[in-house]
Amino acid sequence: MPQPVIAIFDIGKTNKKFFLFDEQLNEINETYVKFPTIKDEDGEECDDLDKITQWAKDTVEELCRNPKYDVKALNFSTYGASFVSIGEDGKPVTPIYNYLKDFPEDLHTEFYGRYPEASINQTTASPTLGMLNSGLQLYWLKKKKPETFRKIKYALHLPQYISYLFTGEAVTEPTSIGCHTKLWDFPKGDYHEWVYEEQIDKKLPKQVPTTHSFEKVICGKKVQVGVGIHDSSSALASYLIKIKEPFVLISTGTWSITLNPFPKRELTTAELQNDCLNFLSIHGKTVKASRFFLGYELDKQLEKINGHFQKEAKYYKDILPNEGLVQSLLSGETEGTFYPETIAKTPLVKEVFPENHWEIAGFPDFETAYHHLVFGLARMQVASLMMAKGASDTKKVYIDGGFVHNKVFIRFLTELLEDYELVFSDFPLGSAYGAALMLKAFS
Repeated sequence: MPQPVIAIFDIGKTNKKFFLFDEQLNEINETYVKFPTIKDEDGEECDDLDKITQWAKDTVEELCRNPKYDVKALNFSTYGASFVSIGEDGKPVTPIYNYLKDFPEDLHTEFYGRYPEASINQTTASPTLGMLNSGLQLYWLKKKKPETFRKIKYALHLPQYISYLFTGEAVTEPTSIGCHTKLWDFPKGDYHEWVYEEQIDKKLPKQVPTTHSFEKVICGKKVQVGVGIHDSSSALASYLIKIKEPFVLISTGTWSITLNPFPKRELTTAELQNDCLNFLSIHGKTVKASRFFLGYELDKQLEKINGHFQKEAKYYKDILPNEGLVQSLLSGETEGTFYPETIAKTPLVKEVFPENHWEIAGFPDFETAYHHLVFGLARMQVASLMMAKGASDTKKVYIDGGFVHNKVFIRFLTELLEDYELVFSDFPLGSAYGAALMLKAFS
């Protein structure tokens, strides 16, 4: 007899993964691919939508032909802040624009001249992030590429676009709407007034719950197909469903995102200026979040350290904490000199890193330079945690993702947060598991 399975696509910026779970949500199989980026019409780097689309379709077709498995359900977790806009024929009329693409200065001035920055940031719980405020991608299309904008029937966030490939149903859901899009008015619980004034709402499909699914014929039989979920919210979902006491989650990877699903008050102007924002949970509730480019910064700095000391790219993975260096840095006997390159220079970052003494050539060896780097990142992580925690009094902190394997990082974090109960989860399936749980937990 073929084994019943739940199939999950987990699409990150770097790796595009595909998981199979059994009906008890145990992982059976995992595969992943990487695709080279392409250029959009402006010559800027972006994901290759055609390759992702074809890979998703081919993967499901291959699964259907495999006699070992009986597909019961299908869902999708992807990175956020990215739209795929489709036309009347259901085909994309835009690429997946890179959320790091520059937002034009003239449009910035125009938009915030009409919609005052402090006010709109407060109500949408979104700092000023340019294209990373995905709603502004649609504003940019309307103003700079009006012919393309007119062709758009629906703008789908990436999780919902991948779902659309298998359902033909154009929808949106809370976790994608609420991830620093600048679309959602949190106090009102509706799209912000600017969305209606600019008629952006006409390009946005109907809203459904994150737990919604459609019954569609796949593999020649009826399969429950989910509507997709934003990956950070998906990583949080399994904790929200299983844990009832207040907690904070640090989800580490390219970004470190600290999520507090039990905030005590609204965001302040100072928090917004420090890249603190709100998400919407799977239940449509406010989740306070702070974030910084943890993994990206580590990679950038490792390139320099590896080059200087002539080490292989993965050399750092075998480094264990040097207790002498750890205690010397923690005590202040040795000044931590790391200064970030890619982390946004918010007031908080300037407070954590007041001066730039980062000179890799001044270190005697790779290990010393690496300890300084990781000590700086751990201090930034603590500051980010405190920002998300805010007025909450919880001391329980779950930490998952790739950095739980970094022994030097964990060593520093354990010392810097000695008054907290830290729970490390070697749970690389986080967002994939959450997407599966959306179908299983509410079926």
